[in-house]
Amino acid sequence: MAVQQKYRREEVSEVSCCLKYIIFSFNVLFWMFGLSVMAVGVWAWTEKNAFNNLSKLTHLALDPAFALILIGGITFIIGFTGCIGALRENTCLLGSYAVLLAVILVLELTAGVLTFVFKDSIKSQATEGLQTFIVHYREDPDQQNLIDWIQEDWLQCCGIKGPEDWDLNNYFNCSSQMVGSREACGVPFSCCKRKVNEIVENKQCGYDVRKEGFYAEKWTSLNLPTQMGERNIYERGCMRAAEEWVEDNFIGVLTTVMTVTILQILGICFAQNLRADIFAQKGKWH
Repeated sequence: MAVQQKYRREEVSEVSCCLKYIIFSFNVLFWMFGLSVMAVGVWAWTEKNAFNNLSKLTHLALDPAFALILIGGITFIIGFTGCIGALRENTCLLGSYAVLLAVILVLELTAGVLTFVFKDSIKSQATEGLQTFIVHYREDPDQQNLIDWIQEDWLQCCGIKGPEDWDLNNYFNCSSQMVGSREACGVPFSCCKRKVNEIVENKQCGYDVRKEGFYAEKWTSLNLPTQMGERNIYERGCMRAAEEWVEDNFIGVLTTVMTVTILQILGICFAQNLRADIFAQKGKWH
């Protein structure tokens, strides 16, 4: 009789194995992804000795390594609750998973609305943040690499509004030539336009490019007519370049946002449906 009852209980199970393992499979990936991102962030902090030197944490919100740790940590927690909650049929973890996804979804929608309504203020705040990046360009290797990637590889730009913004940095400020800075009145190499078929990147290509009369001197030294040549650096600022990038890739950006939103909504619905199945199954046991 006990065997028959056990067989009957399994036969009328309310828990969908398909739904259960869909949630489990996707969240295993998120769990591992979050762990990997968090590990990279911790490694980056360890490399620059930020854990032992708290003075380096002054601009914590702008630290790319901290951003990786934060994003990786949140993704890890969400993946953990969804993965273990589905595998163990734990309604508490599944509920936490649904709530976390809902909170993030609300925050994303709120951020999108606020960005649209207060776009001028947001743009001003972003400008101030980028100014801080420029000021501390030589102090944090992570920020330096991020700026170089944005200027050279992603947006092909220089400074916030233009190359003159690099006067904010002590190394590139024109007055720094009085104290022997070789980079005075220049820009980072990432502001330079790469030449066709250039194999070895010239790290000194930005030296003196903002110095008055630099190009006139350069043309004279080549026994060419003295005139101002075109600077071989990006003249547009990164703020305008970012706006143009969004306009050019608007469909792709919108598609990505909609896809992420739909996946989050599906995750919430799937978790709630699985919880309902588990509660229904437990109700039959009683």
